[in-house]
Amino acid sequence: MPSKSSEPSIRLGVVQYLNTKPLVLAFESDVIEHPFNLVYDVPSECARKLHAHQTDVAIIPAIEICRAPEPYSVVKGVGICSVGPVNSVFLVLKKDPEDVKSVALDTSSRSSVALTQILLKKRFNASAEPIDHPPDVDRMLERADAAVLIGDLALELDRDRYRVLDLGQAWTDWTGLPFVYAVWTGRAGALTGDQAQLLVHAKEIGSTAIDEIAKKYAEDRPFPPELYSAYLTEAIHFEFGDREQEGILRFYSYAQELGLVPSVPKLSFY
Repeated sequence: MPSKSSEPSIRLGVVQYLNTKPLVLAFESDVIEHPFNLVYDVPSECARKLHAHQTDVAIIPAIEICRAPEPYSVVKGVGICSVGPVNSVFLVLKKDPEDVKSVALDTSSRSSVALTQILLKKRFNASAEPIDHPPDVDRMLERADAAVLIGDLALELDRDRYRVLDLGQAWTDWTGLPFVYAVWTGRAGALTGDQAQLLVHAKEIGSTAIDEIAKKYAEDRPFPPELYSAYLTEAIHFEFGDREQEGILRFYSYAQELGLVPSVPKLSFY
């Protein structure tokens, strides 16, 4: 069975969410030989560690490329993206979006936080005070008019109990573009072209194992495998092509306009 290669180890920051599993299954199970040492964290910590040189390459919130301490390169062809409903990034509402005056933010994913701020301000013309808060939806709604919930907590939210705005759908309805949540990125030169292609190859392998991933994931989760499988095949996709690049640059432009990032970076690739 293939395993880690004899090359010097590359520290690879990996988000510990279901939607990253198809991108790293081939490395976790040693299906392909690779030089990566996988380091798991929530998205914001993946970004922090990459910025602090504690990892070499990581899958980080797309907004964090704008905040990098130096220019980063991106792996072309791999991302965590949606076109329409994403089912795992919600604005949970107590009132209409136009009337939201405060929003509790789960800061573990900074792209979702920025997306929320852009949509509230530019699409709904709402001026909402941001309140950082741990991801507990009921406590968040005690403190604010709305709450951002992401990842598995959002995916498993009882939507019969809460009013939700799917932020992936809101973005695509408004712009007509995909939304890019995360990409593989790192300092220029951190990967060779062949090593970058290993990340693309791993995505291709993982995309053929969705049912296996969903079945294993559901073993200690509250829903059947079919929900997780549908999420990984219908709600999100893992391609990062021309339309996704257009979407990410539009996102960066709006973020700069609102002062959320200092500038719009040029996308460069390994």
